[in-house]
Parts: sequence; structure tokens; C-alpha cells
Amino acid sequence: MALILSISFSLTAQNEYWVYFTDKNEVEFNPYTFFDKKAIDRRINHKIDLYNISDYPVNENYLDAVASSVEATEIISRWFNAVSVFAYDDQIASMLQFPFVKHVEQIYSSNGTLALFKDTAALVEIDKLLKEQTTSMEGDLFESNHVSGKGVRVAVFDNGFKLVDKHKAFEHLRNNNKIIKTYDFIKRDDFVYDYGTHGRATLSCICGVYEGTRIGLASDIEVMLARTEYTKREPFSEEKYWLAAAEWADKNGADIISSSLGYTHHRYFISDMDGKTSLVTRAANMAASKGMLVVNSMGNEGAGKWEYMGAPADADSVLSIGAVHPNTYYHTSFSSFGPTSDKRLKPNVTAFGHVKAAGSKGLTKTQGTSFSCPLVAGFAACVLQLNPKMTNMELFHAIEKSGNLYPYFDYAHGYGIPQASYFLETEGESEKTIRIEEKEDELIIIILNEQLNTEHNYLYYHVANEKGYLDKYAVIEVYQKEALKLDRNSFGKGQILRVHYDGNTIEYKL
Repeated sequence: MALILSISFSLTAQNEYWVYFTDKNEVEFNPYTFFDKKAIDRRINHKIDLYNISDYPVNENYLDAVASSVEATEIISRWFNAVSVFAYDDQIASMLQFPFVKHVEQIYSSNGTLALFKDTAALVEIDKLLKEQTTSMEGDLFESNHVSGKGVRVAVFDNGFKLVDKHKAFEHLRNNNKIIKTYDFIKRDDFVYDYGTHGRATLSCICGVYEGTRIGLASDIEVMLARTEYTKREPFSEEKYWLAAAEWADKNGADIISSSLGYTHHRYFISDMDGKTSLVTRAANMAASKGMLVVNSMGNEGAGKWEYMGAPADADSVLSIGAVHPNTYYHTSFSSFGPTSDKRLKPNVTAFGHVKAAGSKGLTKTQGTSFSCPLVAGFAACVLQLNPKMTNMELFHAIEKSGNLYPYFDYAHGYGIPQASYFLETEGESEKTIRIEEKEDELIIIILNEQLNTEHNYLYYHVANEKGYLDKYAVIEVYQKEALKLDRNSFGKGQILRVHYDGNTIEYKL
């Protein structure tokens, strides 16, 4: 965690720091020359002040003074009115005497590595998997209604987009000039088509098309590609690149940010997953305040010691995505759990975490919440095409309400898998499938279907307290009509029991 420096400096160590300034006095700003037109339109649609002080540039005189006092400067953040620097401790001690320097935070280094996953579970057939990763969200309804994200601009943050400039899955983007902007924030140039392959795979799950089949739902979006991650190492500096990319995405008119990235035990404690501690979480909330929908993976720590989401998935304004297994539509083992440390719901929704994605030549089978996130980002782009005046937070909550479990939720599945029918007015009245029967000191959950389902046959239930937090949740496989018996005396006053089965949620107040 970053610490504010105040005392005790050595004279020898060179480190990396954020230097925050007190003000933006005597700075001029013209939003109409600074922003892309889509960024202006987004602000107008969201009723955001075009002259918000956080969008003004950092004072050049302050930057020059800092630059002359340290070894090097790197990322300049207009949102946080700050600059990242490389400096010796004695240089920082001197710089803290500048009247325009508010405070300084050290950026601690880390040698963590990217988690790699091997596919160990038997999956549905490959061709079926490619189809179901989109039809699980009723993407066929979007396709039949000619909804493909047209007019929506999506920024993708990752560790590189190797061969996207050549791969067949992105031919439609190249032919139609849909790759609007690219930038490598590590190398500081526009070329992003090397280094990591992870970005290629995630991008394909948003908008890829291979031999006429959509890998993701939003084949007609405009894309912006930002390299913010190293390929194997995960130093703290990646968070500053995420912030820089978010400001770049904002300036250049992005509607949606898709980020299959997360930062956990190499730099934070679980208690820090509170929506306000990490730099990247604060950056994500700031991005949302500018009208962009930020979609982020929960993380792949579900089967590890950490278990919970990583930053910035803890941000309250980030649509955080968990992963389910395509065989069951039930939580897959590696997907990180919620809630946040301050008990807010995460994940918000889920999608397949086992997918077909663009490989080095054709398609490859891969897994991780890295792929559930872009599937939902593509879904969100389609919704925004249908509802171009919808604000980012209206879109956020509408996607939650479209979840196949809604209004049921839990800390493994959120509200479930988003469904296109919610936005296309094709939903009909679903038949009642469950009821709760009171019998002495028992609550019995009864399945009303004449025949039990043969697949995805799960019953979900949770117990919420008066504050809305979950005291308990569970998912059970159903084998008989009396699916579940609960001891009514085990519940406290004011708790609410919600049960979901086969499209229906019922509620019992205790």
C-alpha cells in the first residue's frame, strides 16, 4: 500500500513516487480542442461539466520544477493532479519543501508473475463452446436484431495484442478502420501488436469473428488498444499505466473500458479491497465519473489463499465480472469471490470463464475470468447501441437486472449471466417453478415442475440481513421435488430468505 512520506530519508535509494500538486492555478483549458468529439458528446449526455477542474492539465511550471529536481518523470495525471517520478530519497525530501507539492506517495515494486491456467476440466464440445459463450447471454437475439455494438467505442487494457494486425479474427476491424487508437504506455509508442498474447484473446471475446462465427458479441465496435501490462512481471507501476490509459481512453472518446486485469496479494491486503484504497481502484472510479462504463474481471484467486477479487474490481462504480463453467453455468473454481471488505456486492454479473478465443493462428481453448469480462463488455456495447442515451451507471444497473438470477444474488455469481431478452422486450411471464411451504419449525422448498431439469439443475438460496448483506448463501443440485428443508429457528428476526430456481426467485421474510 502506498504511504505518504513525511520523515526519515536515506540518501542512497532511488525509488518511484507519485508527486501530488496543490492546485491548477493559471492553467488554461479548452475542452473542444482537447477532447475527441465522442468524449464531448459523452459528457453532454451524462450532464458532466465540460470545464471540470480534474480535466485541466497539470501546471507546466510545477512539472518543470519537479523535473529539474528528480532523476526522471514519467506519467502525468490530470485527474489526480500528479506526476510519477524516479528520484533519490534526498531529492524527495527537498521537493517536499516546494509550496505547490501537496504530498508524495512511494510506488513500491513487486516481482509477482502473471497467473497462467491449464485446462483441467472436461468441457462441452469445442464447436458448441464457441456458440454457447455468446448464446448463454442470448447473443443470438442481438444477432437476429442486427445489434453488434455499432457506434460504440471500447478501450481494451492488456499486456499486448500480438498479431492483431494480422490475425484473421480481426480482419473485419482492419478492413473497416475500426481500430481507432493504439498506445503502448510502457514503451511509449503506438505499436501494440507484439509482447503479450493475452490482449489478443480478450479482444476476440469482445468483437472477434472467425470464419463467419462471432467469438464475442460486438463485432461492429470501434476499438482502442492500450498496452498497460508487462508480459510476465507485475510491478506496481502497472497501476500508473492503467490510470494513464484511462485518461487516454476518456480523452479519445471511449464509451467502455474492458480490463481483464487485477492487483492482489503482491501489493495489498484483503482489507484494502474496500473500493477506495488502491490507486487503480481510485482511477477506475474516476473513469466512471467521466461517463465511461468500466468492466473488469474479478480475478483468478478463487481456489487460492487470497480467494477474493483484486483491484479495481472492488470499485463501487466498476462492473465486476465473475466466471461460470459452461457445463453447469455454476461458479467455476478459479473465479474470485466477493464481497468487498466493506461488504458490497461483487461480482455484479458473470459469464463463461472457459472459452474459445483467438490463438496464435486460429482459435484456441482457454480459461480465466480474463474472458468472462470481455464477453460482458461486448454485451454492454450491444446494449449501448440499442440505448445510446443511457448513462454509464444506468447501463451498469440495467446489466445487473438482466442477469438470469436477478433479483437473487450471491458473492460467487452476482446477479448471474446477462440476458439480451431484457433489452429487446421479448421476455414473457415465466411459469412459477418453486414455492416455500411452512411446516412446524421447517421451511420446505418445493419444486413445482412436473419433471426436474436434466441440466443446470441448481437451486440457489441466500439469507440477507437487515443491512442487505448476505449472512449465508449456497447452491445445491436438485434431485427431488422437496429440494431443501431449512430450520426456521436458525434464522434471526429481520432476515430475508431468497430462493432461485429455473428462472424464478421467491422471497420469505423471517
